[in-house]
Amino acid sequence: MANRLIGYREGEGFLYRLSGASKLLFFVIVSIACMTTYDTRLILAVSLFSLFLFKQAKIRWRDISFVIKIIMVIATFNVIMVYVFAPYYGGKLYGTETILIKGWGWFYLSAQELFYLLNLLLKYFCTVPMAILFLMTTHPSQFAASLNQIGVPYRVAYAVSLTLRYIPDIQEEFFMIRTSQEARGLELSEKAGLMQRIKGNLQIVIPLIFSSLERIDTVSTAMELRRFGKEKKRTWYTHQAFTNADWLTIGLAVAILAVSLGLIFVNHGRFYNPWA
Repeated sequence: MANRLIGYREGEGFLYRLSGASKLLFFVIVSIACMTTYDTRLILAVSLFSLFLFKQAKIRWRDISFVIKIIMVIATFNVIMVYVFAPYYGGKLYGTETILIKGWGWFYLSAQELFYLLNLLLKYFCTVPMAILFLMTTHPSQFAASLNQIGVPYRVAYAVSLTLRYIPDIQEEFFMIRTSQEARGLELSEKAGLMQRIKGNLQIVIPLIFSSLERIDTVSTAMELRRFGKEKKRTWYTHQAFTNADWLTIGLAVAILAVSLGLIFVNHGRFYNPWA
């Protein structure tokens, strides 16, 4: 189980007791709020709140470390590319430039550019932790029910549920096959070269993908034989009615969105300018 990437974990706490629909709405609304604004104060506050929720959910670092590392690599690459293509954008955006490091050619680092890149990086800490929290504290069946509860067609919701159920199984199969291959003498750990690891992992992944497609076809055929999708609506065994805690959660998300929109008027734009 320790090799699984992201999937539902049973646990205790208020996050596990909330309805999947309220958690989904909170994630979507707060993500919109964080994507709308570049006000560092709000983004930082939401990021710290996300870390607080992680502590409350008692999610272990080893359960998410691999995914977090991948996301951090992607985020860092994104920030570097933004700087490479527009190292002067921060100064143009905030109306002034305070040179910190003189480079060569058109490459230099200003305090304004560094501040802008920091905002881009903080946006990942706003949305990614909440997405992981939602996936790890919401049962796939309840996730499907919550999607249908907020208006998503149940056929789509059920497809998402099946995907979330299959991903952990595929991950476990991959790690089991890789471990057995290493036991037979095929080195796929960090001791092996990069190309050898890529080639060895592809030899496992490609057949695994085809076998997974066969499973999907089998499940789809079985569902069609049971006349799945014939009716316009369906009931859900894991449906959970809203409680006061759910309404408070949604209200908090709406409040964060309202603050995000209000800051646009206060800052006369999406960006918070400490040099104004």
